[in-house]
Amino acid sequence: MFSPEQFAKWGDATPDNFKFFPKLVRNISHLRRLNDQVYPIIDEYLIGAANLKDKLGTLFLQMQDNFGPKNWDRVVRFVEHWPKEFSLAMEFRHTDWFNDENVAQKLYHLLEENNIANILVDTAGRRDIMHMRLTNNEAFIRYVGANHESDYARLDDWVERLLVWKEQGLTNINFFVHQNMELKSPLLSAYFIAKLNKKLGTNLHIPKTLGDDGPKLH
Repeated sequence: MFSPEQFAKWGDATPDNFKFFPKLVRNISHLRRLNDQVYPIIDEYLIGAANLKDKLGTLFLQMQDNFGPKNWDRVVRFVEHWPKEFSLAMEFRHTDWFNDENVAQKLYHLLEENNIANILVDTAGRRDIMHMRLTNNEAFIRYVGANHESDYARLDDWVERLLVWKEQGLTNINFFVHQNMELKSPLLSAYFIAKLNKKLGTNLHIPKTLGDDGPKLH
């Protein structure tokens, strides 16, 4: 848990167009698992995060792998408690949220009714939790590379999908690139951004390493 002063310092130290996407702490998601004790923690966290002011983007909650649909009532209470002035995205990592159609539809409907983004997770080897279901006008995507050449083909597929969604009216895209070996994350990001700029007409800054002329498009 960081103090309000620390959040304010981060806000002051970043450019005007910078956005933060804070991840809610493990006390909420993993240790107390959305039980009734999390609400004072949530309130304290949001008091701090609010000091980012207009640099505060969507907050996100990543649940533990073993947090399944048997905890449905906790999810409902959490969603209904969440203050609507803060944008939120939620990630569910237990496969039973998705392989039972009735459970999945209940979850999607709950998120839609409360304007909460349904996080899309693209992790090689975890297709059991892969879905493409948006629940509001935000695509909040966590892409995890596998340190493999196929990472680039997967990014190509995302560019094509985001183009379709943009043409259908999607206006809010937040795409996060992760890697087990984080040295590669800037390289994947540079490749992806260059493709987005070309395909979607964006003008995003492309990261470069020293002595680099830019990403090599495959």
